[in-house]
Amino acid sequence: MARQNYLFTSESVSEGHPDKVCDRISDEIVDLVFREAKNAGMDPAQVRIACETLATTNRVVIAGEVRVPDSLLKKGKDGKVLKDAAGAPVINPSKFKSVARKAIKAIGYEQAGFHWKKARIDVLLHGQSADIAVGVDEKGNKDVGAGDQGIMFGYATRETPELLPAPIYYAHKILETLTTARKAGEGQAGKLGPDAKSQVTVRYEGGKPVGVTQIVVSTQHVDDKLTSKDVQKIIEPFVRKALPEGWITKDTVWHVNPTGKFVVGGPDGDAGLTGRKIIVDTYGGAAPHGGGAFSGKDPTKVDRSAAYAARYLAKNVVAAGLADRCTIQLSYAIGVAKPLSIYVDLHDTGKVEASKLETALAEVFDLSPRGIREKLDLNKPIYAKTSAYGHFGRKPGRDGSFSWEKTDLTKALKEAVAA
Repeated sequence: MARQNYLFTSESVSEGHPDKVCDRISDEIVDLVFREAKNAGMDPAQVRIACETLATTNRVVIAGEVRVPDSLLKKGKDGKVLKDAAGAPVINPSKFKSVARKAIKAIGYEQAGFHWKKARIDVLLHGQSADIAVGVDEKGNKDVGAGDQGIMFGYATRETPELLPAPIYYAHKILETLTTARKAGEGQAGKLGPDAKSQVTVRYEGGKPVGVTQIVVSTQHVDDKLTSKDVQKIIEPFVRKALPEGWITKDTVWHVNPTGKFVVGGPDGDAGLTGRKIIVDTYGGAAPHGGGAFSGKDPTKVDRSAAYAARYLAKNVVAAGLADRCTIQLSYAIGVAKPLSIYVDLHDTGKVEASKLETALAEVFDLSPRGIREKLDLNKPIYAKTSAYGHFGRKPGRDGSFSWEKTDLTKALKEAVAA
């Protein structure tokens, strides 16, 4: 039987954290390519992006492989697309640089060591590998294969209304609340910078979250005269606003900027890379992770799309009342359409047999890469907003974003397990 009384900790990082700056730029590029493809009449199913970003002091490097419409390629005076020595089309860097600068500006970086307008941006994108393309292209290939091998996990729990674990949910919420206040200049929050981290230790009683014993917030500030105590006075009202009433008590221990001043932040203070915050992006360590990052990848990459599908299924299992907790693992091989395995763990909270649910999941949802993309409508520019504060536990948007957070599969699941 699972432990009922314990402490569990999760962390989050803000959109201005160096790694999250890189995630944002990479996902802005995914969105850019989908927008350009639509405008050019290109089939969005043919879009391919695997984009990595590196950021350091006033320098951004964007690299990876892509398949893009002609509007994102260099052209000669005759209007024809230029080719490199290997015969591959040459990427025009201008629009990629533009979306990167806009992303950095939106986050709020205008400091000497990292400025949206002054940073040097290098674009080192090239065409997609033909060896990968042959297994995942849809043209003339009904059973479209996965873009890579790998394992993906989805998880859901009744701990919060969003069916996300409480520690990661509230770690995100603290930083979201602070970011909103900083950008609005609410209270003294305008003295804070974009770079921040949070961490919450949640106390569980009877298996349910009931309070926080430790709160950690490290946040950049633009006034170098501020002390840790000054920063705590600024952030404490917003942290209290983010957490449930009664969760912070006189015994809760605060750690605000524990090392003192935090003036130099973002990529100027520490280099950033795409895909280094995969636990922040998912379940805060409360559930397994397959190891693949999400940002910068189009949905043919099952690292991203199948992880979204696994979350969608796990959330619908819990929302349907079939379990209070659910972990789902999916596995894939490159070029193979169907998942190699489907595994369900209901953590002794299930109302049905896990093995029966495994069969039902495959019946109600086509878990091929194509099936996932079509069911969740993933071939569109919806990814930049996923790059900070988690890919899960978010509200589905009218633009189709966070479609994997819907609970519209509950009826079909109930019927499938009852059959």
